[in-house]
Amino acid sequence: MINYRILVVFSIICSLFFSCNTSEKKNSISKEIKFKKEGALQLKKSSNDSLIKTLDIEIADDEYQTQTGLMYRNSMKELQGMLFVFPNEAPRSFYMKNTRIALDIIYISTDSTIVSFQKNAKPFDESSLPSNAPAKFVLEINAGLSDRWNLEVGDKISFITMK
Repeated sequence: MINYRILVVFSIICSLFFSCNTSEKKNSISKEIKFKKEGALQLKKSSNDSLIKTLDIEIADDEYQTQTGLMYRNSMKELQGMLFVFPNEAPRSFYMKNTRIALDIIYISTDSTIVSFQKNAKPFDESSLPSNAPAKFVLEINAGLSDRWNLEVGDKISFITMK
């Protein structure tokens, strides 16, 4: 009987410790992550190669950066974006976990052509936002800009890095 009581008390203590520890980890990022310009990206119309916009970009090209993306950011300027660079072209899927700002997610093929959009992705939404076509690059910009700039499937990007 004594062993049973010790086991119950030990289980309760462990439960309390791990539940407190987990909530602490969830809130551990309290300082906003600032934008760091690592390149420039041009959006161009496919019909006549005319320039639509030039953006300052932050680049996510390793596993940690592509998993974190724009999480924990409170804002992003209109002419800023994050470009995800993957090692290969494949179907992609993003979600908005821990992302505080609404985004347009633009999927781009190996030849720098826009292949699909996920527009107005809602903050903190963990629903899957698939590419609907293979993509090597993904560009995240503030929600609504892809419509305001009249971006379409088939439009192109080009970018330079400063990393």
